[in-house]
Amino acid sequence: MKNLLPGERADSAYTLPYEELREQGVKGVIFDIDNTLVRHGEPACFRTVGLFAHLRELGLTPFILSNNGIDRVRSFAEAVGAPYLHKAGKPGPAGYRRACEVMGIRPEEAIAVGDQIYTDIWGAGRCGIRSILVAPIDPREEIQIKFKRILEKPVLRAYERRAGKSSKR
Repeated sequence: MKNLLPGERADSAYTLPYEELREQGVKGVIFDIDNTLVRHGEPACFRTVGLFAHLRELGLTPFILSNNGIDRVRSFAEAVGAPYLHKAGKPGPAGYRRACEVMGIRPEEAIAVGDQIYTDIWGAGRCGIRSILVAPIDPREEIQIKFKRILEKPVLRAYERRAGKSSKR
């Protein structure tokens, strides 16, 4: 159960305190794409490009880790100027380990940001990578993962008991 619990919860990947994370020793940020940074299937937007530029200005390395195919992930990663891994096999740990290798950092120097517990959060936890669960950008687009969201409810209740209701940014 420990690996399923996010380190934190937040409303959006765009509102995280990246400066604070850097001060805490974070050097790389591993992002999911769909419903974490943009709506499912959408290309990178101006806001995402700006976020990734800001992260680089802070000295953080952004990385795209996705279970999507090469065309989707490559075009998105090229638009934001980030290294990537497609068909990452989340929640398996290999993709997260590879992301850290590419960024040249240790798992404890990374943070993973995603909208799904059973892929993004669990995969990061299995590698000792701190995680932040963000609210899905558009919950209505989640028909294909509706069952996963039902299974996430008890994990979120456990998180709330551990961290308290004030833990959501």
